[in-house]
Amino acid sequence: MQKSIFTTLAEKENLSLTEFILKRIKHNYKLTGQYSTLFAACPNSESVIKAALRAAYRANAPIEFAATLNQVDVDGGYTGMDQYEFVKKIHLEADAIGYSGPIIIGLDHGGPWLKDIQTIEKWDYNRCMDWLKNSLVESVKAGYDLLHIDPTVDITVKEGQIIPIELVADRTLELIAHVEQFRRSHNYPKIAYEVGTEEVHGGLADISTFTKFLSLLKKGLTETNLGDVWPCFIVGKVGTDLHTTIFDAQVAKKLSEEAARYGSVIKGHYSDNVSNPEEYPLSGMGAANVGPEFTEAEYDGLMVLIKKENELKTQGRIATPSKFKAILENAVISSGRWKKWLLNNEKGLEFDKLSPARKEWLIKTGCRYVWAQDSVYAARQKLYENLRRNGIQAEEIVLIAIERVMDKYFSSFNLLDLNKKILD
Repeated sequence: MQKSIFTTLAEKENLSLTEFILKRIKHNYKLTGQYSTLFAACPNSESVIKAALRAAYRANAPIEFAATLNQVDVDGGYTGMDQYEFVKKIHLEADAIGYSGPIIIGLDHGGPWLKDIQTIEKWDYNRCMDWLKNSLVESVKAGYDLLHIDPTVDITVKEGQIIPIELVADRTLELIAHVEQFRRSHNYPKIAYEVGTEEVHGGLADISTFTKFLSLLKKGLTETNLGDVWPCFIVGKVGTDLHTTIFDAQVAKKLSEEAARYGSVIKGHYSDNVSNPEEYPLSGMGAANVGPEFTEAEYDGLMVLIKKENELKTQGRIATPSKFKAILENAVISSGRWKKWLLNNEKGLEFDKLSPARKEWLIKTGCRYVWAQDSVYAARQKLYENLRRNGIQAEEIVLIAIERVMDKYFSSFNLLDLNKKILD
């Protein structure tokens, strides 16, 4: 795998690729007064990977992939890819379209009990940490550029209580130290770190907790001879979550100013469907993660294809329909993953007892968990083939649906033609 010019330049400055890009963004801001916020796509399907690279190619901009351990891990995750396959897939798809810009490959939410099976099966702390440390090492070996260290969940903490921020800092330090010991002893390239969380169950939910966490982390890294390591991203609670779409620019600006004192930038999570994306760069936000919104776009694109397939079947132009929608819905329901997203007043209800609107929402957001299942994949290929035989480029329709959503972020985040500016 040939290094990009951006990776080569980063190594010359003894920086990780992420740090190099952020440094160039700051430099461009000093020259032009225009700040840029990096766009991170959560790769919940192969279609999202392809669409993100195509959108980045058109925008001539960097792209980050932020994969959770549920999506990509040593056990294959729900995408069916381990870390090595994931990295290879991204680079092969980039080569296929001739995209040679910066690709930041990152881990999202690397912490104990943040892999669903660990919570469902109630793993103990040591078992979680052993698995997590192995996953972090395999991510480094596979070629990840950025690791989000997020030990803010502890299922042993009683409901209504919050994990002490001192414990979050200690566990963050332990995980960073483990990665750095491995990376340095095996001479792997420098990587970047992201810390903190936007979740209400722990972490950086207010300024006082935010500053205390950073102070503890700084002290701990210095005392363990890791003073040269510092996270470039701090995840901040900036108004967006699973059920809200308004970005709080004032809070973001305060957090950005505080993070800048430590040489970091703020990263927003749950940026899906945000109503005011143009305010991210104006507030000094370093990056933003988007994920479920792309699943919705992929689902909508596929439903367009289903409608077309039904029309062709009525016209006698298809012998055997794919039955894709029914197979997809059955797979989501059978997976049980939809239960993760039930509201408090829905807990304990069977799927068929939910309202039609909630069923549709849960199917739509739960698709990402089953795209890679054999039955769903086979039905999708049958759908594509039925339409291909009638002169319709089915996959192209789906990719364009996802890209249309991504394009607004590249534009609103001031990323257009950033690759050229970085090289200039």
